[in-house]
Amino acid sequence: MATPAQPATRPPGQGGGAPPAYPRHQPAAPTAPQPTAPARLRRRDQWRAAARTAPGQLRLTSIGLVVLVLGFGALTGWQVTDRSQAADQVVSHSQPLSQNAAEIYRSLADADTTAASGFLLAGNEPHQVRQRYQDDLAGAAALLSQAAAQSGGSGQAQASISQLNQQLSVYSGLVETARTNDRQGLPLGAAYLSYASHSMQTQLLPAAQQLSDAELARLNHDYADAQATPWAAYVLGVLVLAALFWFQLRLFRRTKRVFNLGLLGTTAAVLATLLWLTGGVLAADSALSDSLKHGATPLKALNLARVNSLQARTAENLNLVARGSTTQYADQWTSAVKADSSALASAELLAPGGATSSIQAARDQFALWTQRHAAADAKNNAGDYQGALDATVGTGADSAQPVYQSLDQDLANAVKVEQADFLSAAKNGRDATATVVFAASVLTLLGAAGVLRGVGRRLAEYR
Repeated sequence: MATPAQPATRPPGQGGGAPPAYPRHQPAAPTAPQPTAPARLRRRDQWRAAARTAPGQLRLTSIGLVVLVLGFGALTGWQVTDRSQAADQVVSHSQPLSQNAAEIYRSLADADTTAASGFLLAGNEPHQVRQRYQDDLAGAAALLSQAAAQSGGSGQAQASISQLNQQLSVYSGLVETARTNDRQGLPLGAAYLSYASHSMQTQLLPAAQQLSDAELARLNHDYADAQATPWAAYVLGVLVLAALFWFQLRLFRRTKRVFNLGLLGTTAAVLATLLWLTGGVLAADSALSDSLKHGATPLKALNLARVNSLQARTAENLNLVARGSTTQYADQWTSAVKADSSALASAELLAPGGATSSIQAARDQFALWTQRHAAADAKNNAGDYQGALDATVGTGADSAQPVYQSLDQDLANAVKVEQADFLSAAKNGRDATATVVFAASVLTLLGAAGVLRGVGRRLAEYR
């Protein structure tokens, strides 16, 4: 007996009719055939064979010359820019900081001198004397803040600034204690003032000198960088000229043609760059040397003369405060006057023409000051303390006070002249190489174009 046929099974949801649709497999996109190792070797051999032909050698040589010319321009621009930045550091950073450090020292020494003068005058202290002392301390504090912000990563400078900031308030406190005791008629006032001056001489001024030395070392370093000879640019420039000469000689021997205008233009561009570089470097060196000779160096000597004058004045005043109890300050006066005489002579010898008259006037005032000091000292030794006091810090016609003030003012005027001479010469040194970078860029680009044009003319003959 026949078994009835079973109906064919279909997936759920499918009725009769068309068979179910399934996604067809899409063939992968064809990929570029990768060269086999023998194909790569054949291509490399073809490149080598092409490089050994005359056109291939011309192309490779032209590429090498273009790289050399452009490298020469880049190196020249980098070295000149480095020099210009160092010169700008001299003008705008290291020299002003160096002068500020010297001014900090002078302000502190002047504050010590003025404090002693005010103490001697006691109740008769003029307002301008007190104001000068306060201005000295305020000026020193302001310059210290500026130096702390601009001294960079110099550890010695930062340590000196920190010490000065700490000791300055201690010193001013001792001076005020001395003034208070003196107003009350207590003998402790002289002891406090002597201790304050000792603190100034042994702690603050040495720290200020260390700060000045650190800034002077930075100034000398920047001067050395600003006057460094760009030897690398010169060496590469000579090599480029030698390569151009060799290539042109080789072309002449092969083509029997004497001139190639493109390569001649390149040679002229490289030579002009070297000459422009030399002119800029010589002009910059001359101006920077002038700023050093007529600005930075005389300023250093002049600052030393001002400091020695202040130290002599401080010793003169403190000798009266001591009232004959010690010969320490008399000895300090003698050594300070001797050092000041030598410093003034050196400052006059180094000074530019515009500052000579002020320094000569200062030397005349210095001679008059020493004479009046001798007269006051004679009165003090004879027991006329009030007469010696009037002859030292008084306002009379025979007092040493107005003479010392005139001396200090003459030296300050000379400082202004020498500072102006420095800035003028140093700015000229900084700006002397301003056009060299632009000229080197333009000339070396023209030189590279000349190589391509000159070689291109020769390559066209092979077509």
